[in-house]
Amino acid sequence: MLRLADFLRSILFYMVFYGGSVMLVLLAARVMLFSPAGFVRMADAWSSFHRCCVRYLLKIEVRIEGAIPSAPVLIALKHESFFEAIDLPHLLKRPAVFAKAELLRIPLWGNAGKHYGLIGVERDQGAKALRAMVAAAKLASAEHRPLAIFPEGTRVAHGQERELQAGFAGLYKLLALPVVPVAVDSGPLYHQRWKRRGIITYRIGTPIAPGLPRDEIEAQVLAAINVLNR
Repeated sequence: MLRLADFLRSILFYMVFYGGSVMLVLLAARVMLFSPAGFVRMADAWSSFHRCCVRYLLKIEVRIEGAIPSAPVLIALKHESFFEAIDLPHLLKRPAVFAKAELLRIPLWGNAGKHYGLIGVERDQGAKALRAMVAAAKLASAEHRPLAIFPEGTRVAHGQERELQAGFAGLYKLLALPVVPVAVDSGPLYHQRWKRRGIITYRIGTPIAPGLPRDEIEAQVLAAINVLNR
């Protein structure tokens, strides 16, 4: 049942965060033309602004269980809402995020994503597209940037599980990096139009070594990213 306080907090959040975001996007579009490094700092600041709005306007506390990895790894996250997608640049240090290729074709937003270093995922495009993703990911990893992916491919409602996308196992094999699974339970508080106060938890799992068979890596990641989902 929606409480009046949650309704009012949600309205305030939408006004402040999205109103502020419009101004930041317009400013970032100008900065992007002259200073790529300045644009990256603005993108990180936008994510931090979102976290502040979540904390102080929505009254949602964010807890992190486990250590955020610093070495080059492939971070596989549960995806329940837009919260973790917006929060990634705040949670991680300039992550290279695998994102739907359609997003990178959106005017202005797509250019911004490319400047930040998003890696487009071309679904059903075969081995050539996979090789292009791997090449981009290796370049980012060589710059000591963490790689981040939502292996289920889309948002999945809290309490539900979805098979991992077929391309995840291919990336795991070709990148030969440890996988760090991350569970998050943002859905019950953030997914709906009217947000609710409470606690969102990230649970960072034990790194999984490279080289496992497909069935085994998929089973381990699926179980680990859903530990807060049951």
